[in-house]
Amino acid sequence: MDADVDMDFMFAILPADIKSSIKRHLSMNALKKQIRKSIISSFELSYYSEVIFATRAETGDYKSVSNDEWKKKLTKEQFYITRQKGTERAFTGEYWNTKTPGTYHCICCDAPLFESSTKFDSGTGWPSYYQPIGNNVKSKLDLSIIIMPRQEVLCAVCDAHLGHVFDDGPPPTGKRYCINSASLKLKPMQESA
Repeated sequence: MDADVDMDFMFAILPADIKSSIKRHLSMNALKKQIRKSIISSFELSYYSEVIFATRAETGDYKSVSNDEWKKKLTKEQFYITRQKGTERAFTGEYWNTKTPGTYHCICCDAPLFESSTKFDSGTGWPSYYQPIGNNVKSKLDLSIIIMPRQEVLCAVCDAHLGHVFDDGPPPTGKRYCINSASLKLKPMQESA
């Protein structure tokens, strides 16, 4: 089969947002020429993968990101926790005892999830917050442990598993959002000059 036909077919099955992103970054003729000459390096392929991921980020279409794409973006631990609903061991996560002022963002999509001002020491070994930012966090019933139903906490933007929420937190909400550090990225508050 002709390389042009293969490329046209491959391009035809891509979602429209990804096609427009590729067109913005590289003309189809140039891409075909590079593939025909087999000179696309792994660096360039990684770049195109990032372009596709960035395009999905721009459109907020994280739900169509494949596991392979998430594996390229995340560490093994981050992937296990956020995409496979894993849990890090207590007292081992990067943020369980952090007091740095700032905003905690989703490691997958960068949505702001929790302010450090709502963080408290729950004694559990996981970062705990009494209130999320706006509607950026959602919860759903988790029956993975039949004898202990819980409320799973997810990023409302990309459905990343964050942890669980319990009704034993401090005022004013009475909630304890028990979150895996590996699902978060702290952006420290900018210090005044």
